[in-house]
Amino acid sequence: MKAAFGFKAHSGWAALIVLGVYGGEFTVVDRRRVELVEEAWAKQPYHAAEDAASNEAKRIVKRGIDSARRIALREMRAAIKRAHAEGHEIVGCGLLVGEPMPQWSVEEILAVHFRMHKAEGVLFRDVLARATRACDLALLEITEKSLLASALTALAIPATTLSQRIAALGKSVGPPWGKDQKDAALAAMMVLAQ
Repeated sequence: MKAAFGFKAHSGWAALIVLGVYGGEFTVVDRRRVELVEEAWAKQPYHAAEDAASNEAKRIVKRGIDSARRIALREMRAAIKRAHAEGHEIVGCGLLVGEPMPQWSVEEILAVHFRMHKAEGVLFRDVLARATRACDLALLEITEKSLLASALTALAIPATTLSQRIAALGKSVGPPWGKDQKDAALAAMMVLAQ
């Protein structure tokens, strides 16, 4: 069956929903929490570097970013391998993203606390996008703020029908089926609708 990934990233982890289409209906193939760090500090590498001297701060941030990239690629490959083992063909990945961040240096990010939060939010989305491309999967980046409107347009169905389909998917797999899983499922639906 053709299937697609949907990701909703957080600091250090992401919700993954893998949807397939069977008999014209969406079905949940897999659902899991994907850990993107191995050490607690790496969830917030800019915060971990906040009080370090400039060169050490850059080293800490680089170590955190490099680690997240490595782990994201490993987890993406593992997800693809699981899907292929079950006979599914992954056609792409839907990734929820925020507003783009200016090309700030590490020093500029560390100078303003808000920027550290922004950079860490962007980091885990970026490592998932990078891993998707490295695995030669089509990537659909969807701005979180416009997710519902984009999904309604892409799927060409009324909001009530979409809401019912998302609820039915949740009932088919049981909890947890919160906002993260619903949003990731919408992202995967949009990939499958292309």
